[in-house]
Amino acid sequence: MRPVTRNLVVGLLVVVGLLLALGAVPSLLASGAPYYVTATTADAPDGVTPVNGSDLSERRFPYTFAAVGTADGGTGRSDAYYRGPFGLKGSFTHSPFDERGAYETQYPSAVTGEGAYVRLDNVTYRVAVVRGEP
Repeated sequence: MRPVTRNLVVGLLVVVGLLLALGAVPSLLASGAPYYVTATTADAPDGVTPVNGSDLSERRFPYTFAAVGTADGGTGRSDAYYRGPFGLKGSFTHSPFDERGAYETQYPSAVTGEGAYVRLDNVTYRVAVVRGEP
């Protein structure tokens, strides 16, 4: 094998290895204060149309479903999400901020400054991203 070809193959393998490592590492990066999605039972204000929760995918909104699943008629909270250093993690993982953005884009009539309103099993929840203590 010619040296140029060998160097190219080695370079490509290093790049592939780094990309694979970046895909595995984000779940291990935890720095700063955690963020949670909270779900609180609430009546939707006038002019707000809650999202029909049965139309949402549990795979697309895992933080919302985790928070609603622990609400039990009061307030529920999802697992913690840490942003990670240098903003690297956000590029490789799903975050509560992605869910908030999806509500703002797909269901603008369900969003207020306090959060989004979701109706699931005949209960309306106010779903919001909150910052916890480190």
